[in-house]
Amino acid sequence: MQASAEQLLAVLPQTQCTRCGYPDCAAYANAIASGKAEINQCPPGGAEGIQRLAELTGKPVIALKLEFGQEGPRKVAFIDENWCIGCTLCLAACPTDAIFGSNKLMHSVIESYCTGCELCLPVCPVDCIIMENASGHATGWEAWSAELARTASERYALHTKRLLRDQQENNSMHLEPVKRDDKREVIKAALKRSRAKSKALSSKAD
Repeated sequence: MQASAEQLLAVLPQTQCTRCGYPDCAAYANAIASGKAEINQCPPGGAEGIQRLAELTGKPVIALKLEFGQEGPRKVAFIDENWCIGCTLCLAACPTDAIFGSNKLMHSVIESYCTGCELCLPVCPVDCIIMENASGHATGWEAWSAELARTASERYALHTKRLLRDQQENNSMHLEPVKRDDKREVIKAALKRSRAKSKALSSKAD
C-alpha cells in the first residue's frame, strides 16, 4: 500500500516537536512516504499513532523506538514570572507562537496553543520554563485530539508564514540577522537586571 505524504501527515499529532528526527511533522510524513523513515518514530502519537500509520502504509505495527522518546501525557509549558528576564528567545523557538511577550518583559504561554514540544526549554538562559502535565494518566492520542492537532497545524502554518515574511522584510530593508554574540550581550544584560531585581527584593525582605 502506497500512502501519500498528505495522508500520513493527516494522522500525525502536529506537535512539530522534532523528536522524530525531522524538522516538522510534514518532513516526517514525507520521509515515511519515501521509505526513509519508519512508522515508530513519533512519541507524541504513541502506540495509537503507530497503529494509524500502519493502517495507511500496510506495514506491521511495531513498538515505539525508544531512541526517539517515550509515549507520555500531554504537557504544556509554564513560565515562572519570578525568573523570566524577557530575552524573547523562547518566542522564536515556539512552532505555534503559543508564547507571547516582548523584550525585557515577562512572557506567558497560551495553553490552548501549546503542543508540549519542549523546544522552548533549551533556549531559555535562566531555566524559567517548566512543563506541566495537562492530561493526567492519558497518553499519546488519548491525551491529544483531532481538534488540538488541527489547531496546532494551523498555528504552525501561520508561524512559518510569519518567519518568511519577517525574513523578506529584513532582506528588503537590508537588515543583518542578529549575530550570536549580540544575542549573548542581550541575555547578559537581561541577567544583570534580573540579579539586581532579586537582590533588591532580598534586601527589602531583610
